[in-house]
Amino acid sequence: MQPMLAEQLDDYLSRIRRIFVELGIPEDLPTARGLELCREPTELVVGETRPQGREFYLTAAAATAWHALKLAAAEEGIALLMVSAFRSADYQADIIRRKLGKGQTIDEILRVLAPPGYSEHHSGRAIDIGSDECPELGEQFENTRAFHWLANNAQRFEFCLSFPRDNPFGYVYEPWHWCYRGD
Repeated sequence: MQPMLAEQLDDYLSRIRRIFVELGIPEDLPTARGLELCREPTELVVGETRPQGREFYLTAAAATAWHALKLAAAEEGIALLMVSAFRSADYQADIIRRKLGKGQTIDEILRVLAPPGYSEHHSGRAIDIGSDECPELGEQFENTRAFHWLANNAQRFEFCLSFPRDNPFGYVYEPWHWCYRGD
């Protein structure tokens, strides 16, 4: 993979470049960590609506696969909760700005958060999954029945754990982050 800026700059890449410069993200970070550009889809559907009314968006294919996965888990008494789904590159940049405002360094932030343009959430295929057995987005999710069910069954629905322990991308272990890899 070539450095991000060696690619022809379309509108999306130009936007990502400006964000990198603004936030002080090294231009070569995606290449150094083996990250792939994740473009935002042109169409999203509501993948799920929480009881409080919050809507989560996914691509149509990812939403269909999520519904099948969630139903199969429920048939075995496992409740899967959608915690996060589509997130734009601009929203990702806002999260980083807030963390920088709280005194975190860009290096600290980029161990737990992808740089804008390189988050699987931008693709509309990634889902952060929770369980009523533990707080959201914590490593303790790996000790839940939900995680064990996902580890044994998610592949049937074309979902994969993106960031296992000691992953090559330099991210912390995220047992809650699953990405749809189907068409």
